[in-house]
Amino acid sequence: MDQHLLSIILFTPLAGLAVLLFIPGSSKNVIRIWANVVAFAGFLVSLPLATRFDKGASGFQFVERAEWIPSLGVQYLIGVDGISMLLIMLTTVFGFIAALSSWNAVEERVKEYYAMFMLLQTGMIGVFLALDFFLFYVFWELVLVPMYFIIGVWGGPRKLYAAIKFFLYTLAGSVLMLLGILALYFQYHAQFGAYTFEIANLMKVVLEPGMERWVFWAFFVGFAIKVPMFPFHTWLPDAHVEAPTAGSVILAAVLLKMGTYGFLRFSLPLLPRASNDVEIVRILAILSIVGIIYGALVCLMQKDWKKLIAYSSVSHLGFCTLGIFALNPNGIAGSVLQQINHGISTGMLFLVIGVMYERRHTREISEYGGIAHVMPKYAIVFAIAMLSSAGLPLLNGFVGEFTILQGAFEANRVWAAFAVSGVILGAAYLLWLYQRVMLGQVTNGKNLRLPDLSAREMAVFLPLIAWALWIGVYPKPYFDILEKPVQQLVERVKPGYYQGQAALKAGVR
Repeated sequence: MDQHLLSIILFTPLAGLAVLLFIPGSSKNVIRIWANVVAFAGFLVSLPLATRFDKGASGFQFVERAEWIPSLGVQYLIGVDGISMLLIMLTTVFGFIAALSSWNAVEERVKEYYAMFMLLQTGMIGVFLALDFFLFYVFWELVLVPMYFIIGVWGGPRKLYAAIKFFLYTLAGSVLMLLGILALYFQYHAQFGAYTFEIANLMKVVLEPGMERWVFWAFFVGFAIKVPMFPFHTWLPDAHVEAPTAGSVILAAVLLKMGTYGFLRFSLPLLPRASNDVEIVRILAILSIVGIIYGALVCLMQKDWKKLIAYSSVSHLGFCTLGIFALNPNGIAGSVLQQINHGISTGMLFLVIGVMYERRHTREISEYGGIAHVMPKYAIVFAIAMLSSAGLPLLNGFVGEFTILQGAFEANRVWAAFAVSGVILGAAYLLWLYQRVMLGQVTNGKNLRLPDLSAREMAVFLPLIAWALWIGVYPKPYFDILEKPVQQLVERVKPGYYQGQAALKAGVR
């Protein structure tokens, strides 16, 4: 099974989709049950990836290779390292959570809705598995289509505007990224006399400094829009607010990580000199810090609590990009862990909003108040999700933010000083949101008889709460998984970094 483990993980949602097509559209409950079974099966088949992954091995594991379009040098080539393994586990967990949370949320076109989610799941997993640039690009573009329909068909009042904006923004970035890919592809042919899209081969290409910087910026636009980094973030609040709950959850938990993953998998190893260029690093660090502070300040102004959590992603992902471009082990490892943490905590917060929206059909913060008296279980779950996002010690958010700030401090103390303000502002907007919605007296009569969380809703939240506590209390396994790939990345971008650190320690002694 190990030989084809990754293909099984990749194509399980697609196999589920093939069966779904034969279920009559009128059998809504059968469709729901089948979609949840497929999503849970997708999670189960990914579990051996975590148990059989060798933390001590360098390079990619479970690699599968087959010829696809030999004349173009295109292969079906997939594999995982520590970074992609964690992101695939995040994807399969949230695939199941999204399916389970959608049970009562969607009544129209139920079959098409779940079909789009299965297609989306295949695309997202493919992005994290692909080791061939052409294959990666196919999956990267594939993700656009189902997400466009999820927002455009099952979204809110301004759904078409949000869906088109999401599609056009991401497509514009993708086209620039494609130009960068083709530049590497033709440069490889010029230098080695063969055509290939294999990432390991493209790492051998030596570009002129000017050319390397142009390719870096081409990649940057594609990945920065996906993250989204300031000032490329304006599609995100619209997409989040108009998407159905499960769409927002997947968008926050997994889709945004495709951008940060792109920086780690492609920009840094393929373009090491540009990635380590002082001017470029300074620009990216400044954009990250502006995103951290701007995102948090905008959150304080929001009256719609779904838009508030959407803008919080701009702030939190700013930490992730700052960690990446600190270009040291703490920064990069903290960034990957914080990507997982952001998925867990922000995914939970969107689910919390979805639960209330199903009951009240409004997201105006002023419509609420005193909900903790009416829904005590909900109040506890919301508190844990909020504190997890705010970075409370012993919850997941703290570990990632602390490690990123450590890496940022090592790279430049001024960056760390500015970034810390994002943590303070994050606590401010999240605590203030909780206070306005949950505490005080029930001021609106419509909130007096709201039902508390059902067993199905508790089943959605409990695994995420357990995961948040696990990372917060015992993050060591995650850092062990990340150690080798982070080491390889740092050594690629900063050759001799580890020798220099060892010499420094020897000198101190």
